[in-house]
This record gives sequence, structure tokens and C-alpha cells, in this order.
Amino acid sequence: MTTDTNQIAGTASSTRVATGLFALVLGAFFVWGAGFAHSAALHDTAHDVRHAFGFPCH
Repeated sequence: MTTDTNQIAGTASSTRVATGLFALVLGAFFVWGAGFAHSAALHDTAHDVRHAFGFPCH
């Protein structure tokens, strides 16, 4: 039983790079979206998320 370690290492590396780029783009989208969103919309969204997780906020 033989395993080609070059192919395994190459796949893991390219997967990490793709995942990192996706996280970077998603994070930039969230920061940019939050920067241009109306403050009431951000407050309402945070409020709804806190209730969805069962965290008391009142």
C-alpha cells in the first residue's frame, strides 16, 4: 500500500488557501456592510440575534 504524499500535501495547502481567502472576503463584506448600514438596522439585527441565542438583553 503506497500513498502519494505530494498530492495529499498539495490538496491540504490549496484547501487552506481557498478557505483563508473565503474568510477574508466574507469578513471584509461584513465589515463593509456594517460600516454602511443604518445604525438602527444594526441595533435591530443585534437585538434579534441575542434573542435567537436566548441571551437576555432587557
